[in-house]
Amino acid sequence: MSSDSVITHVVAALAVVVGASYALGALARRFGQPPVIGQLFAGIALGPSLLGLVPGGVHELLFPPEIRPVMTALAQVALVFFLFAVGYELDLGMLRGQRSVTTVSLGGFVVPMLLGAGLVLLLPGPFAAVNDGLPTDATFVLYMAVALSITAVPVLASIIKDQGLAGTRPGTVAMASAGVIDALSWPVLAVVLVGGVHGSAREWAVKAALLVVYVLVMLFAVRPLTARWIGRPGTPVSRQVPVAVTVALASAWATNALGLHVIFGALLAGVIMPRRPDGTPDARLLRPLQDTGGLLLPMFFAVSGTAVVLDGLRGSDLLLLAVIVVAAVVGKLGAGTLAARTGRLPWRESLLIGVLLNTRGLTELIVLDVGLRAGVIGPRLYALLVVMALVTTAAAGPLIRLLRRSGDEPSAPRESTPEIWSGPEAAPGPKAAPVPDAGPLPSGGGGAVPRS
Repeated sequence: MSSDSVITHVVAALAVVVGASYALGALARRFGQPPVIGQLFAGIALGPSLLGLVPGGVHELLFPPEIRPVMTALAQVALVFFLFAVGYELDLGMLRGQRSVTTVSLGGFVVPMLLGAGLVLLLPGPFAAVNDGLPTDATFVLYMAVALSITAVPVLASIIKDQGLAGTRPGTVAMASAGVIDALSWPVLAVVLVGGVHGSAREWAVKAALLVVYVLVMLFAVRPLTARWIGRPGTPVSRQVPVAVTVALASAWATNALGLHVIFGALLAGVIMPRRPDGTPDARLLRPLQDTGGLLLPMFFAVSGTAVVLDGLRGSDLLLLAVIVVAAVVGKLGAGTLAARTGRLPWRESLLIGVLLNTRGLTELIVLDVGLRAGVIGPRLYALLVVMALVTTAAAGPLIRLLRRSGDEPSAPRESTPEIWSGPEAAPGPKAAPVPDAGPLPSGGGGAVPRS
């Protein structure tokens, strides 16, 4: 295939992917679900499991093998911008003085990790059978622990707004706890990959040393230089954004070269990016990267959906899927509820927090994509975990409506919870209070890309 033909097919594929993602995302919202549910279904529908069944080779015509590397590259760039924004608004200072947030964060992180690791240790045979010949060693055990510990902050923010929980105590505690949980999960996932899935102790030590050097360079060289450039008086935003993009992409390249994934470099680039004098992210700098990432994210859903091969699943796989879903729900909903009760919150509010923490969505898909590309999990287990992410995310809305019908409205938060970026599925505005559907960005925080 010539380069002109590749470009033609990529442009056509991008039109189909963005259009289908928008349409199914909007349909999902009409049914009370976050758009990410419809967007992921769009990706699966455009993959071999559904579109591949259409006679006449429609799937191969729309997505020939020659353009898949380009689609993957676009998907990875979307992740870089998305995770940069997440890192830019990450604030671990939310733990200070927040007893309920600390308790819920630890409970919603530790218990699901123990359950994820325990499942593999208790059921080594079924996991080995479904993992397509890949080893179920210590790396795999740790990866499954992380996979069950994730909560999707962007999708969670959308659900909180759509369900009218913005500004309530369950909403603010759940949002802050989800941010802390994911901040704890990413370094553990990095440890999984630093060792190289089958790497020796020597290789692990070399990569770990290089990673330490990279982090030190980012903290003590890149950060002050970037702060000096962006902080110059009168520097227009047109000169700030290219610097932020360069830092994000270069950092993503560095972690990828170290054997990690581009998402880790993007996250760290966002964390070290200088903020406003009051400690909040600069919305003028953040918004362009959110917009760009949001436009390209459907390509990530398409690439992720292409890897989901449902016709390859067997009857025994469905039984393991049920076990994984139960463990995922118990680990998040159960542990989150009990942790909130330990923090002296009422039972109904604690249940709401547990339900919200059980939302996995987009962040889980990123973790699964990392595991699949690193060779930690195979296509069959990947498909099972994608279904688990869909089920736990889709269950949030109905469960919240059921709980809200059973009692009074949740109370306002007793503790102030710092803002966390609400991601591409949420509306612009402060993250812990009701917000309008449109309008200018607030000066103290990042906005969101247009809803799909």
